[in-house]
Amino acid sequence: MALPAGALLAAGQAVKPGFTIQVSPASQSVVRGTAASFTITVSSQNGFEGTVALTAGSLPAAATAGFAPSSVTLSSGLTTTSTLTVATTSSTPAGAASLQIVGTSGKTTASATAGLTVNYPLSGSLSLTSTPASLSLAAGSNGVYDLSLTRTSLTGPVAFTLSGLPPGVTASFAPASTTGSASALQLTVDPAAKAATATLTIGASGQDATGATRSASANVQLAVISSPKAFTIAGTVAPGVAPGVTVPVALSVSNPNNQPLAVTNLSVTLAGVTRSSDAVAKGLACSVVDFAVVQYSGPYPQTVPAGGTASLASLGVPTSQWPKITMLDTAANQDGCKGATLQLAYSGSGGN
Repeated sequence: MALPAGALLAAGQAVKPGFTIQVSPASQSVVRGTAASFTITVSSQNGFEGTVALTAGSLPAAATAGFAPSSVTLSSGLTTTSTLTVATTSSTPAGAASLQIVGTSGKTTASATAGLTVNYPLSGSLSLTSTPASLSLAAGSNGVYDLSLTRTSLTGPVAFTLSGLPPGVTASFAPASTTGSASALQLTVDPAAKAATATLTIGASGQDATGATRSASANVQLAVISSPKAFTIAGTVAPGVAPGVTVPVALSVSNPNNQPLAVTNLSVTLAGVTRSSDAVAKGLACSVVDFAVVQYSGPYPQTVPAGGTASLASLGVPTSQWPKITMLDTAANQDGCKGATLQLAYSGSGGN
């Protein structure tokens, strides 16, 4: 029996089993030295079944490609995925490339393209701020400026410098170089230092992702008082010191003078740490480097009445502006600093 002509034509045009490849996203931009990831979707067509090996071509120079997994197994009518990661290096030239993703299973192949644009690293920037903007320090006392860094495309170490110190004043940074965002400038005034005023210039510098040096600076004011009013400072650390926890330090100032005292500086330094007997017996370490001090950030001057005592709370200073102690959260100090006792030193300056 003869078949209709249409049936013969349909049989002659039967579609062979195969597969398709799709890429998502269709294009990406990366900074050279970083990697881009694409999702590769492989779909069975017309009953195809088998293993499809994946390769990538037309990569930019000095770039590599890898699939996870490098081959996929398809069942009839189903879809599976792989992840393509293209890693560039600092030698990869900037520009656009059209990646070729090819799937092969025996004599059956399919392909897709994806765009990759490689960009030069962004220029970095660095800014520096100091709190407070000015200090008045008595001869024989200490003071601290808290330093804060803001970084853009600059992740390496930043080193600090200082100029403008008056005679009789010494300084140190803690730390002198950091990959973080904070440091402290600690000043010590010799007991014999003469009265002086000075503008200190604090510098910070580091290299950005392009290798260029980026710098920032901040100017702060310093007044040295040679004949300060006598007063005493006491402090109490709030309970709850633990890894990663910050607690306030409650300060109070006692004024033995027969005139009101205008306090122009309050500073807290961590003088030492006494480990618990258990930590000592087990040889577990804990020292001042496991803690950080945030200085008083409230307004000056603070007036203490003649012959009286005033706390930061009674002066109306919110707790958020009190000095604070933070125990750093590191694997090494979890046990060594447990139950440790902190020795804090307080200093300040004031006058009429």
